[in-house]
This record gives sequence, C-alpha cells and structure tokens, in this order.
Amino acid sequence: MGQLVAIVGRPNVGKSTLFNRLTQSRRAIVDETAGTTRDRQYGKVDWNGREFSIIDTGGWVVNSEDIFEGEINKQVHLAIEQADEILFVVDAMNGVTDLDDHVAEILRRSKKPVILVANKVDSNDWMYNVAEFYSLGLGEPYPVSAVSGFGTGDLLDEIVKKLPPLDEDESAHLESLPKFAIVGRPNAGKSSLINAFIGEDRHIVTDIAGTTRDSIYTRYNKFGFDFYLVDTAGIRKKNKVNEDIEYYSVIRSVRAIEASDVCILMIDATRGIEAQDGNIFSLIQKNKKGLVVCVNKWDLVEDKSQEAIKHFEEAIRRKFAPFDDFPIIFASALTKQRIHKVLETAMQVYENRNRQVPTAKLNDVMLEAIGAYPPPANKGKFIKIKYVTQLKEQRIPTFVFFCNLPQWVKEPYRRYLENKIRENWDFCGTPISIFMREK
Repeated sequence: MGQLVAIVGRPNVGKSTLFNRLTQSRRAIVDETAGTTRDRQYGKVDWNGREFSIIDTGGWVVNSEDIFEGEINKQVHLAIEQADEILFVVDAMNGVTDLDDHVAEILRRSKKPVILVANKVDSNDWMYNVAEFYSLGLGEPYPVSAVSGFGTGDLLDEIVKKLPPLDEDESAHLESLPKFAIVGRPNAGKSSLINAFIGEDRHIVTDIAGTTRDSIYTRYNKFGFDFYLVDTAGIRKKNKVNEDIEYYSVIRSVRAIEASDVCILMIDATRGIEAQDGNIFSLIQKNKKGLVVCVNKWDLVEDKSQEAIKHFEEAIRRKFAPFDDFPIIFASALTKQRIHKVLETAMQVYENRNRQVPTAKLNDVMLEAIGAYPPPANKGKFIKIKYVTQLKEQRIPTFVFFCNLPQWVKEPYRRYLENKIRENWDFCGTPISIFMREK
C-alpha cells in the first residue's frame, strides 16, 4: 500500500519548488504569483529503497482573488485527513507569520507526524533565522534550500524515518488475490458500477479495512470470480471541511490506484473524454498498473452503430497514446449491460500482468524480429542484440535484452521491440518494461 506525504504551508514559501526537488522533476509551474500551482501535484519518491508518494496541496485550493485563511485551512485539513505524514513549509527569510502560527496550531492538534521545513536557507546568513521556528511547537525545524538542494538529503532521511511502518501481515493476506480499483472523475458512475457488481448480495462480500484508514478491500467471490475491489469509500467526507471536489477525487484516485493491480477507468459516454480522464490515466501509468477502460452510460447514447463505437475507441486511444494496447468495454452500470464482461476483462489483464514467456520461445521470436529490423547503427558502430530473457517476480512484465552497446538503443527501437512482444503474446492492458544490458 503506498504511503502519502503532503506538503502544506502558506503561499510563496516554496512548496512547489520543494516538491520538484524531492521528486527530481520540473513538473510544477514555479512562479512568483501566489496560487499558480494548478498542475496535478503528485509524484513518486524513492529514497534508499523506501518508496512513497508526495502531493503538493498548494495548487488544489480554488480561489481567484487571494488565498485567505479559510482556503489554507481547507488544504491543511485535507492533508491531515489523507496523508500519512505532513511537511509544513515555512520561509526562513520572512520568519514566523500569523498564518504560520495558525497552521501550526491545527497541525499540533492533528496527532499526525509533522516535519517542519524552513525553506529558502540559500546562504549561511539565513541559518540564524531558523531557530525562531521552534516557537511553533512542532519540534526541530529542518533548514533547506529547495532551489539549490541544500539539506534535502537529511530531510528525506527524516521523512522515511517518520513514515508509519508497512503492515506486512495485511500485504501478505492481500497478495494472493487480484485487486481491482474502479477510478474515474466524479459522476462517471463508479459507485453505480460497484453497486451493480455487489448489488443486493451484500452478504457474499466481506470487507477488510486496509491499515491505511482509507482503502477498504471488498472481497468479491461469486460467478467464479474471486478478487478484491479496492474501495476508497473509507475516506468519509467531513462536513466541517468544505472540500474541493477535484482535489478530493484525485487524492482518492491516487489511493485506490496505488492499492490495486488493475484499474477500471470509467469514462462517461455522454460526455466523452475530458482532461481529468487524462490525468487519472497518467496516474495509472505512473504507478505501472493494469488498465481496462469502461465507457459507462452506453444505454444513454443514441448512436450505437459499429461506426460510432470505432470512432469512440479511436478517440480514447489517441488521447492515451503512446500506450494503446488496452481493452475498451462499452457498458451500462444502470442496466447492468456487459458489466460481467468488465470483470472478465480485468481478470484477463491481471493474468497478462503475471504472464511468463518461456526464454527459448522468446529468443526464437525476438531474435528473428531483430534480425529482420536491426537497431540503427550509431557513428558507424553496429548494435548487436544477442539474447533476451524475462525477469521473474516483477510487478509488471519486464524484459532484458543483452547487447554490446546498450546506451545507444533509443526509444523508437524499444517501442518496436515492445510492439513485437505484444504482437506475439497477450499483454493487453498491462505496461511492459524493457531494459538493455551489456552482454
């Protein structure tokens, strides 16, 4: 189960810059004006073998004029509700402000692990300012410079140290059965689909609450199926926090996607593909999960001709390119049309994720394909691929090609190899990893 760290703090303390530094990305838009973070601020961090997700709450608060106290309350409460650990960022150049005091008070009451990060320590002169943050009552402030990277190694050590321990028993228990998550933007019909599956037969369904208080695994065993549905309904809406719906639905999706093997992405047939579908798709890709696209509310669409279906499918594959080898099912949770097909397909994708290709067979097919279309020569040197094998016990199907000049095999050729693998074996719905190694 993934663990989530949230970054909170008032505007312009450098939350996005810190996010970029920790995830080693330049994804967030960094700008002087308050509230420019509108990007989906979500990234993966791997530090000394411990992986966790990090989310920058700043950009999720919707307010045009000014981000006032109430809006910051909203993001802090959401972070407290969802995250396993909180990074509270303050500005060493400005010192403690009233708003910092206010946020610190909420965090002290929260009982969540909090790390106080004093950012903008860009030179030694600013080090002396850090001591005043002890007054916030959140323990020792960590001096960092998100811009230069100063102090971020120590900060990451501390983050990993404070993360709650992983519950081995729960993961062992859940390992044995496939886990499916139903995701999609609000109103695409996720709950209707879950109800259609589980329906009135609630009694053949057993709930296991995950240790991370927000994913409930519902065991589904009937009609020859046996798997867990990952349901994020465990995240109860708190009335006193007036949530930002989009932020909320993305955080819930993050949680559900991380806890699953295969994601069933719901798209509303009456509205077509929207930007948020693309965001959720990229979360599924980032987490290397299996994918089934379910176009729901098909009963409401007037034109159901083959032509219309083909047109819709092409639009979806175009939107999600370059990854386009995934099943698309047109269904209706309301009339229960083809909902069993959705489960069968998810089961198939799960099996594809775990498919092992015998090495001899793999070499027969792939070496012939490589012979027919060898990798382009680089500076007069020829790349020779001698042997290929599939690694065992990986999260997704992973193939290693042994060759003389691995660094010169470029992306287009890797894609060619992936396509050849997909043509010959059924890996529909699952991502594939391809590595080049020196022989």
